[in-house]
Amino acid sequence: MSDNGAKPGSIFKRAFSVILSLAILIAIDQYAKAMAVSRLKDGGPFSLLPGILELRYVENTGAAFGILQGRSGIFFVIAIVVSAVLFYGIMKLPHKRRYLPLGISMIFIIAGALGNLIDRIRLGFVVDFIYFRLIDFPVFNIADIYITCSCFMLAFLLIFYYKEGEFQAL
Repeated sequence: MSDNGAKPGSIFKRAFSVILSLAILIAIDQYAKAMAVSRLKDGGPFSLLPGILELRYVENTGAAFGILQGRSGIFFVIAIVVSAVLFYGIMKLPHKRRYLPLGISMIFIIAGALGNLIDRIRLGFVVDFIYFRLIDFPVFNIADIYITCSCFMLAFLLIFYYKEGEFQAL
């Protein structure tokens, strides 16, 4: 047994399941972005709920929700470092059901970071397409949803669910 309670062979199973989960989540994000490009780029916005929610094509050179425009280099470094640290953290989590929500949150954050990183490398910008017209919220994408919701979940878990001593193994 390793120090986090895992059998020696189970580390490979965990790595495989994490990588497979990431591949699926990233594929969903990239597919949605491809659909946005093919259906929205040359046309106008598409209203899902009139006056509330619409789909519109935006090329975002900034971070989530359009902040820090034009600073792609820093986002590349941040995405790689955060993804590597979180992947390492997932691999070090104790093999107990109690840590599953934490691991899932971390997987979604990595998927969001890598989904947007793929766009930055491939296109030089991130494709955003979801717009809440009602509150004039910045246009965003599926990867942004992964990151934002998972960060809130992660904060909730760390503040209210886990106790301080539960992370000594990390």
